[in-house]
Amino acid sequence: MQPIAQRAMSPEIITKIHDCGIIAVLVLDELKHAVPVAQALLEGGVNAIELTLRTSVAMDAARIIKKEVPEMNLGFGTVLTVDQVKAITDLGADFAVAPGCNPKIIAEAYKQGLSFAPGVATPSDIEIAVEEGCRVLKYFPAETAGGMVHLNNMVAPYQYLGLSFIPLGGCNIDNASSYLKSSLITAIGGSWVAKRSLIQAENWEAIKLNAQNIRDLIIRIRNN
Repeated sequence: MQPIAQRAMSPEIITKIHDCGIIAVLVLDELKHAVPVAQALLEGGVNAIELTLRTSVAMDAARIIKKEVPEMNLGFGTVLTVDQVKAITDLGADFAVAPGCNPKIIAEAYKQGLSFAPGVATPSDIEIAVEEGCRVLKYFPAETAGGMVHLNNMVAPYQYLGLSFIPLGGCNIDNASSYLKSSLITAIGGSWVAKRSLIQAENWEAIKLNAQNIRDLIIRIRNN
């Protein structure tokens, strides 16, 4: 079996996500927080976000961020339906991820030209994603699935395909290095950088500091 050509995420987006090394996962409850949180993250050195489609303001918040903070690489998470894929593509999303591996969603993302990483936690998930042409995969839920021990064992039979992963689910500043040291990892993701509670409290300085701390860690690991 030959390596399958990547069709679900553009090389440009892969490079941008890898260069940042961290995707900040955001849950926004109020539109007024969209621009300040994006700016705080940028000031801390983080230019990639996953805006989860879990709140009623997510789409409007994304429009504001696209307009007011164009330097931010705007991704969407919790993408579960074909209609959501169409909507976020129309909005101008840079990429999207999902918690699971649904061939219909992958196919629609490809049809729309949307960079997309499906979620995987088992070998069967990986084989479905590979069959659909995906090479960059979301590893979710990373920590409860077994962290890097599980990922290393699970990926071994598929190593020659050149797969790479974005772990999300339980990642934080304390365990980030266990992922970032692996050549399998393109970037990590997590909500700890801009916790929902910090956003609601409008604690932009704390979010900026969290962003700086993870970016410093990424730079140290990659420079060693």
